[in-house]
Amino acid sequence: MLHINDITFRIEGRLILDAATAAIPTGHKVGLVGRNGAGKTTLLKLVTGDLSPDDGSINGSKGARIGHVAQEAPGGEATLVEWVLSTDIERHALLAEAETATDPHRIAEIQIRLADIGAHSAPARAAEILDGLGFDATAQAQPCRAFSGGWRMRVALASVLFNEPDVLLLDEPTNYLDLEGTMWLESYLKSYPHTVLMVSHDRDLLNRAVTGILHLERGKLTLYSGGYDDFEEARREKQRLESKLKRKQDDERKRLQAFIDRFKAKATKAKQAQSRVKALARMQPIADQVEDRVPAFALPDPKKLLASPLLRLEKAAAGYEPGKPILSGIDLRIDQDDRIALLGQNGNGKSTFAKLIGGRLAPLTGEVWGMAKVDVGYFAQHQLDELNPQSTPFDYIVKKMPEATEAQRRARLGAIGFGADKADTKCGNLSGGEKARLLLALTAFDGPHILILDEPTNHLDVDSREALIHALNEYQGAVILISHDRHLVDATADRLWIVGNGTVRPYDGDMESYRAELLSQRGARARPSANAIASDDTRASRADQRRQAAERRAGLAPLKKSVQAAEKSIEKLTSELTALDERLGDAAFYSRDPAAAQKAVVERGQIAKRLNAAEEAWLAASEAYEAAAANAIEVADAE
Repeated sequence: MLHINDITFRIEGRLILDAATAAIPTGHKVGLVGRNGAGKTTLLKLVTGDLSPDDGSINGSKGARIGHVAQEAPGGEATLVEWVLSTDIERHALLAEAETATDPHRIAEIQIRLADIGAHSAPARAAEILDGLGFDATAQAQPCRAFSGGWRMRVALASVLFNEPDVLLLDEPTNYLDLEGTMWLESYLKSYPHTVLMVSHDRDLLNRAVTGILHLERGKLTLYSGGYDDFEEARREKQRLESKLKRKQDDERKRLQAFIDRFKAKATKAKQAQSRVKALARMQPIADQVEDRVPAFALPDPKKLLASPLLRLEKAAAGYEPGKPILSGIDLRIDQDDRIALLGQNGNGKSTFAKLIGGRLAPLTGEVWGMAKVDVGYFAQHQLDELNPQSTPFDYIVKKMPEATEAQRRARLGAIGFGADKADTKCGNLSGGEKARLLLALTAFDGPHILILDEPTNHLDVDSREALIHALNEYQGAVILISHDRHLVDATADRLWIVGNGTVRPYDGDMESYRAELLSQRGARARPSANAIASDDTRASRADQRRQAAERRAGLAPLKKSVQAAEKSIEKLTSELTALDERLGDAAFYSRDPAAAQKAVVERGQIAKRLNAAEEAWLAASEAYEAAAANAIEVADAE
């Protein structure tokens, strides 16, 4: 159990946490959410002990190990696997001692402990985690110094996952991951055996990988059960209830005050008036629901719409050295209203392709038609670091609007979310989310025909991501999107292109089918084949083949059970929904028992949501079972 007890913390006099309290049960996986700047990272630092609270305490289970990703990325000559293994201090020390120990009793103790902690299977486990985060066998054998900072942070994440702390703290772990790595991390966290407290703004990750949401707002903590969608629904219901209670209380306060004002001077009513004065003093006011509005994103439409296709690529190849293309054989077109998401692991060439269609990279061979007439806006995360830390948002708008008046410039700044309190703030003092908002506004300032967004949401909170989705859907130009945020992709993209195997091609499936394919492929890679272990001339005996066939059939059983369980759940929920619809269809029900009717309406919405989730689970289970069954048949035929 992780107890956060009345924590109060200030930074430079600003109250960040105000007597905040929460209790996270052992083994629960909790997403920590809140607006940018609310204090989420600060809370994690208080849990780790890197910061000390002004008041209150944080307590955990006795002897519990707390793990978090190191801020400094690993470097040096050690290979990725070696570095990850070296972070298990106990294993490293025991193996070193085993080399020199001479006492038979101590040797026995060491070997028993090594067996208890799974020391001998540790290299395989480290390799599996690194593979899940995007490092293949060749990359794992490379020294840490050979990788860029973002990739090294993946190695740091791999090390903390490998050590399996009792309390795992993660601060935006997907910021350095691609879509494929994010999907793997989601699957890993769902089966993680200990407690997880994770700061994330990835809606899909928060819906799939956690069992609760810890909401930090105005210095207070509130724990909700379920995923992010459940949290939003529960929070809205709580706000509606509090607003209703506040209106009722305000009416009661007015009634009491009116009685006091009317009768306080009359001797016959003085006693009653005095009692109402006391009642009014005891009545704790319910706070107004003040909703912090997220500023909209300003994405001006192209000044002049062009006929489709905007761009046409014919047998195009892209790369940085003549004769050494990274991508080739590209035959695609981009139309005026396209919303295209690029899929594929980091390193496959997504950014290279984005530079090609953005005009930043000339084709090595082939043609890119239409580039001369098309304006392209290009946003990439690394550009955040290129903002001058001494410049202000107002300085950048002056460059974009040299002929405008100051009032016009400040009006434009206000429209993109930089009011009087932020317009003159130096970029070095802006948050990551504010920098991203400024850079997005500058990228789209002149209304480009094509907007290329490379990981635009890394520093945006959930509500800001929703605002970006709305802006992208309203935008009249074409959008090319590279993002690990599946909710953003699902909500905006209508076409999927895969970048891999040295080319770019359309993908006919949706994000769920892509996710299933990816996890299946990674699962297959994680399991070494017999040929990878045995010598080339070793062949499995007929008995081994029969055993393997039996194992494949056994492996299908839980998948089939999942399908059957999902079918039963759908049947049960459908029956409940039908019964509720019959009750709600009775007009007399509302007048007879309004409270029960209101409760039934809420219950129906919850059941409908559960039914939708059950249907999605049935579809996923059915696809997994059918794919596994087909694979079993193919393997059996091959044998």
